[in-house]
Amino acid sequence: MSEQDTSKEQEILQMVKRVLTDVARDTHVKPGLRHPLSETTILGIRDCLALISARESEINLANGQDQNMRPTFAGESNAPKNVVVSIDQLTRKSDSDE
Repeated sequence: MSEQDTSKEQEILQMVKRVLTDVARDTHVKPGLRHPLSETTILGIRDCLALISARESEINLANGQDQNMRPTFAGESNAPKNVVVSIDQLTRKSDSDE
């Protein structure tokens, strides 16, 4: 698949995803009220969105694009958030240090 075909496919996937999420948002009802869409239609929308996400991941992987789409803040480093410390490194202050 050429880069132009992939680009067009990504554009189509984004548009379909946007329309499906707009339909879901526009038909949202408060709890306890009957939803205007049938359960089958709701499940169909969910299945379509899952397929779109899976295909987008496949395309990104094939193009070598990063899959980590989490936002980062200015000045935030990519250093690991969790650091493992050995128990052997932990010491208790002696009475003379206090």
